Amino acid sequence: MIRFENVGMRYGTGPEVLSDISFGLESGSFRFVTGPSGAGKSSMLKLMYLAERPSRGLIRLFDRDVSGLSRNEMPALRRQIGVVFQEFRLIDHLSAFDNVALPLRVAGMPEDIIAKHVTELLSWVGLAGQLDARPVTLSGGQQQRVAIARAVIGRPQLLLADEPTGNVDDAIAVRLLYLFEELNKVGTTIVIATHNEGLVSHFDYPVLHLEDGILTTPSRNAEI
Repeated sequence: MIRFENVGMRYGTGPEVLSDISFGLESGSFRFVTGPSGAGKSSMLKLMYLAERPSRGLIRLFDRDVSGLSRNEMPALRRQIGVVFQEFRLIDHLSAFDNVALPLRVAGMPEDIIAKHVTELLSWVGLAGQLDARPVTLSGGQQQRVAIARAVIGRPQLLLADEPTGNVDDAIAVRLLYLFEELNKVGTTIVIATHNEGLVSHFDYPVLHLEDGILTTPSRNAEI
């Protein structure tokens, strides 16, 4: 599903923010990416969802070398990836329901099926009473749950989450991780970046640990 080989990344002409990163994840894996703020967690995820290109090294996604992808090939690959961003990126003029429904509408799913799936998922994340609420009226934690619901509603092959529990309390954080776990059980590969070591300790999944852009603790069961 994912392979990095001696990957380095820098922004512009600045110093490398990732150096000599090498690991491989099989389809259906569940991995945490941990490390302090500034360690390179978000940058690694940006490489995985093709928002940035490496300055050196090889990256393969879905068994394809991403350096060889044309601009026209990018959208089809990105549609297989769900992303939960730190800044949520909700559409302000759409309700919570319509934000979550958007990926299904783009895919052409019938409205009756959309209504069922979106209502069930928003209820599961504790937002049953907020279906018609606009993002501006929601708290940061509620917006985060809408963003997570939108990312998982289409059951992507690969789900990347950048600090997905940073704005919710511990009980909701664990509940959201159980949602990711259920998605993983039906085949989705999950990669979650977080600095919350306490949360990670609740779950028995391997960890990729970054320190100053260097992978210091390779994931168990990852092919190095």
